[in-house]
Amino acid sequence: MFSYRHGFHAGNHADVLKHVVLVQLLAHMAAKEKPFTFVDSHAGAGAYSLATGSYAAKTAEFNTGIVRLWSESRLPGALEDYLHQIRAVNPGGNLLRYPGSPQIALQMMRPQDRLRLFELHPTEAQVLQDYFHADVRRVSVRRENGFDCLKSVLPPPSRRALTLIDPSYEDKDDYARVVGMMREALARFPTGVYAVWYPEVKRRESARLPEQLQRLAGDNWLHASLTISAPPADGLGLFGSGMFIFNPPWQLDARLREAMPALKALLGSDRAATFGLQGKQR
Repeated sequence: MFSYRHGFHAGNHADVLKHVVLVQLLAHMAAKEKPFTFVDSHAGAGAYSLATGSYAAKTAEFNTGIVRLWSESRLPGALEDYLHQIRAVNPGGNLLRYPGSPQIALQMMRPQDRLRLFELHPTEAQVLQDYFHADVRRVSVRRENGFDCLKSVLPPPSRRALTLIDPSYEDKDDYARVVGMMREALARFPTGVYAVWYPEVKRRESARLPEQLQRLAGDNWLHASLTISAPPADGLGLFGSGMFIFNPPWQLDARLREAMPALKALLGSDRAATFGLQGKQR
């Protein structure tokens, strides 16, 4: 249950897609003066070292993710916005750290906005609490399962919220939990913005999840996916990922339509690399 540590995967291709989308969503939320709440159901450790000896360095998955964008110039706007947030934690110009979703949110939020973070892993939760200990007025860290506790923060007092749902999916039951969680969240707070990350792996539950989410979303959703390679012959490993957004801002589709071909070109590793972008908005 507590075996997963996101540090081993920090900055990989799935993080890149997730955070490219997240930065656009946060920018949209911050564009209006009214405060908003950012909720992260499975927050991880906040930020991650990429230096020698770190968890990330042991797998070096960031070499096929953020490293491929780091030195690029003249990128589409959404990718430049994303890199701006990564550079903020690497002020010396060298890529030494990778921010998790909570750190990116902290960088983009205003004094009136709030973070509500859930993390069940005892070590990760303690790291997260220590990381944000100086900002307890704006940031709440709870060592609890986001699947069980999301309802406790919805709807927020401001009636504006962006919720990121990104479990590890190591337990195949997580797929069903995500669907149930979204069904309950939409019943409690139907106007919130929700972003569900999922892995592309050789598992039936993974392939079915976007369709299940689409049925919940009705006529207001956006689905972005990035496949970097053909599925591994042994059936093991991550070969892509997706982000399914409920109640997406109207300009997100156009921003991603410009960015996704560049992500495919930079992160794809064989001829099977592709991307998808579908949606429906009222």
